Amino acid sequence: MPPVLPLGLISRGHGPEALSSRHAGRQLPSAATFDHYATLLTRLNLSRSLFNSALVAVLATVCSVVINSMAGYAFAKLRFRGRERMFGLLLAALVIPAQVGMLPLFLLMKSLGLVNTYWGVIIPSLASVFGIFLIRQFMLSIPQELLEAARIDGAGEWRIYWSVVLPLARPILATLAIFTFMTTWNDFMWPLIVLSDQSRYTLPVSLANLVGEHAQDVELMMAGSVVTVLPVLALFLFLQRYYIAGLMVGSVKG
Repeated sequence: MPPVLPLGLISRGHGPEALSSRHAGRQLPSAATFDHYATLLTRLNLSRSLFNSALVAVLATVCSVVINSMAGYAFAKLRFRGRERMFGLLLAALVIPAQVGMLPLFLLMKSLGLVNTYWGVIIPSLASVFGIFLIRQFMLSIPQELLEAARIDGAGEWRIYWSVVLPLARPILATLAIFTFMTTWNDFMWPLIVLSDQSRYTLPVSLANLVGEHAQDVELMMAGSVVTVLPVLALFLFLQRYYIAGLMVGSVKG
């Protein structure tokens, strides 16, 4: 929360004096105004970028939670040949920088006709090694006897996953949702690579256009930064009790 305050103060400053050396000692702007936020929504059409970021982040988060939870459940509770070896290969992929795979991924998106589309931005975020690992480690703590009792009662694997495992995994699912939403919302490099139409730009890409080669509008950039931070902050406040519960899993024995 404290880092948001200076951004808010600068974004409400009036004119170049907000950061001038003559007024460097001031903690508050001499003339507070919200004109910069209005400018973002009108002249720069930031409302469209907000919609694009919200659409991409929400779809990616929902799909990622579902897919990663299914994969984590399979690796934790289902027995199949090569399970441990496959999981080890997934963990090995964690040491590979994401930038290494951007060119092959872009070529794949191009061959599928998904360049300059929302799905071209969303698909790479649908599953992650970190998400699968996080869910798997949590589901290993779910008693196997509970699942066996459900099988004895006639429940299939899908029913066990949906009605037994997912309700117990709400804390870790909320944690993964926060991480995924925050990563997708703030992602700059991949949307910049895969999107060419400005009407589909996400918020970080649109804000980067405020930085020119010889000049930049600092107040608009700070106002845009505040707008970027607020949805993530709101999501965290909404899910914080599940997030804290997820972090506390395994910290207390018994």
